[in-house]
Amino acid sequence: MSDQQYVIFGSEFSPFSVKVRSYFRYKQIPHEWRPRTLDNQAEFQKHAKLPLIPLILGPSGKVWQDSTPIIETFEKTYPAPALQPDDPALAYLSCLIEDYADEWVNKPMFHYRWWRPEDQEAVASGIARASMPNGEREAIDQLSDTIRKRMVPRLRFVGSSEQTKPVIEASFDNLLALLDAHLAGRRYLFGGRPALADFGLFGQLYCCLQQPTTEKIIRQQYARITDWIDRMLMPEDGGVFEDWTALAPTLEPLLKTEIGAIYLPWSEANEQAVRAGREDFSMTLRDQEFSQQISKYAAKSLQVLRSRLEKTTERQELEGILQRCGCLQPLVFTS
Repeated sequence: MSDQQYVIFGSEFSPFSVKVRSYFRYKQIPHEWRPRTLDNQAEFQKHAKLPLIPLILGPSGKVWQDSTPIIETFEKTYPAPALQPDDPALAYLSCLIEDYADEWVNKPMFHYRWWRPEDQEAVASGIARASMPNGEREAIDQLSDTIRKRMVPRLRFVGSSEQTKPVIEASFDNLLALLDAHLAGRRYLFGGRPALADFGLFGQLYCCLQQPTTEKIIRQQYARITDWIDRMLMPEDGGVFEDWTALAPTLEPLLKTEIGAIYLPWSEANEQAVRAGREDFSMTLRDQEFSQQISKYAAKSLQVLRSRLEKTTERQELEGILQRCGCLQPLVFTS
């Protein structure tokens, strides 16, 4: 490692790792991508405050973890090219979509990854090979089996079950259709350059290409999304952000039917359960019951979104957009 570059401990199978890697590439921040393997596990553990990737190791030995705070931290040092539109309303919407990607789109990614046997086998085998790049076939197969047995029961952590499967899969289908329409004639979500929202959604959908079921769906039906994922591997500052008038016809439906109708109601119900000290909660989404364990992190994320909204200047246009999309009420600050 150069004395002047950062190390990203991550994995191709981690949506938050590839999200940060894409950001570092876009900002041209000197870095080394270091896939976490069994061989460097001890080195990773020496630096990790939490057993989570990505982990950024700085030249001075300083460590950062958690993808969104990593990006926010490095924005202060690497402000160019701009990550967010100058328009406060669009900047907030970009944050909102990124949060939706991290906390909700992660559900279908994880659900499809560990629900069907062929996806379980493909991903577990891929992770095992990446973890043991020089391993013998028998050892890789054993690790793959261990990973599969460990991860499939964790579906409950994202609320994936027979009961919730229709909601999760329908939401994924809706997202893909709306995103594909929005990308028609557009390189990135907010125009000619990537915004924070692009990095969040990219991480989840890139990982969907590693899973046979979702790879088939995306590659066969959504060429524009496939091309956008390819661009996000090495994103470029090739244009300007569009204004809301240009974005609204295809972006507003995503905000309304996914974030306003699905994500924020789920997030609010989760927050209420966390506050009440419950371990799980149930609610109705799209006329179907949805139950899962609480997520304390998602509850904190909702508070961050509220704080961002409260601090946003010139909010009239933004609040009008959020109101039309059914997003405003859950985002109004509450103590």
